[in-house]
Amino acid sequence: MNLSYFIAKRIRNAASGSFSAIIHKIAVGSIAIGLAAAIVSFLVMLGFQTAVKEKIYRFSNHLLITKFTMNMAVEEQPFDYRIPLYQQPEKFPFVKHVQEYCHKAGLIKADDEVLGVIFKGVGKSFNVSRFAEAMVEGRFLQFNDSSYSREVVLSRIIANKINAKVGDDIVLHFFQNPPRVRKLKVVGIYETNLSDYFDGKVLIGDIRMVQQLNGWENHMAGGLEVTIDLDYFNRFDLLKNEMNNDTYSLTDEVGADSIVIEHGNKGAIFGFDQDKAALDEALLQIGESIDYDLNIETVRDKFINVFEWLDLIKRQVKILLGIILFVISVNMISVILILVMERIPMVGILKSMGGTDKLVRTIFMFSGSNLIARGLLWGNAIGLGICWLQYQFRFFKLNPRDYYVSFVPIEWDWATVFVLNVLVFATVVVVLWLPTRYITKISPVQAIRFD
Repeated sequence: MNLSYFIAKRIRNAASGSFSAIIHKIAVGSIAIGLAAAIVSFLVMLGFQTAVKEKIYRFSNHLLITKFTMNMAVEEQPFDYRIPLYQQPEKFPFVKHVQEYCHKAGLIKADDEVLGVIFKGVGKSFNVSRFAEAMVEGRFLQFNDSSYSREVVLSRIIANKINAKVGDDIVLHFFQNPPRVRKLKVVGIYETNLSDYFDGKVLIGDIRMVQQLNGWENHMAGGLEVTIDLDYFNRFDLLKNEMNNDTYSLTDEVGADSIVIEHGNKGAIFGFDQDKAALDEALLQIGESIDYDLNIETVRDKFINVFEWLDLIKRQVKILLGIILFVISVNMISVILILVMERIPMVGILKSMGGTDKLVRTIFMFSGSNLIARGLLWGNAIGLGICWLQYQFRFFKLNPRDYYVSFVPIEWDWATVFVLNVLVFATVVVVLWLPTRYITKISPVQAIRFD
């Protein structure tokens, strides 16, 4: 049996009920609480990002193709959407769905106010199943074969403002010369909680009505929405493309969102967003196949404020992780110093019998590692337990108008949990070497006489 491990185990057993036992519990509790806080923070952050992104992707998809124009108006310039991407999407294996759309500004006159809205016209190609999660009342549009549908889907906010419910009729006034009026029937109500971008101003109807109002041909639309399979692209291929095909040594240092890039003797940590890189790669490949008078952009570029806010949350969580690791490290240094001071007579005896500094340091390293293992076990149990309870019962609620979701979301990412465990373990093990260096300065004679 390893001598250092044997002595460390005897010390641990002898510490039961003593002052050392209290110190051990403090160390274990510090690691457990720190790891649990890190796990909860990261899983909530990932859940929050996923929930908000999915709401945007569900309403506007991943890529938007429109006619190139310098006009910043709500209404797009029409173009023939029967491009190869629309007619033969199978040529692009990463494309899951393509659908046409257009926007047109209008007014809804309520009893005591006039509400400005944006009518979003969609066609039969609209992915109803993907949008179904946003529907809270009624149903989606039903498209006629002979003429355009006179049905419309409102947001919860718009419905409340004009006091409308499923089954009611509304009168929509469109801005054009001469002005046009259409009487439409409310058949459904949706809610994304993204009021600044969708719910507060957008209602959904038949694109053929806009085509008829604008005098467009049936194959004309304001744009195309493209759904991308974000998992189609290889992570490291995307990363190489981000680095302009230069030769780098890749090391995953702090989890799924950060990569250490080494080139020669230089190293730097770059934030890497796989979803963003996948969208950029899809945009590049599709962009090469469309005409030069068409503009293609990612939904991240269109709603840049939301995605920058999500990136800010990610940075804040990483800062929190740094603070947690710092606190755990300081606590472990204090604990090991206390344990060393308590065992100074034992250290003196071991040194007087020929024990090396390495032997004595290894004893305390084994003791510290045991505390770390117990702390990690409890930390995982507490952190994952809290996340599971929130995932199942949604105890913690949020104001959806401020946070875009009505409860604290959880995203199960076991790779992140594993990386957090490894990171905490590695950090604390490295920190344990600092207080054990004090052992080399202990004189055997003084240690034996120490009281």
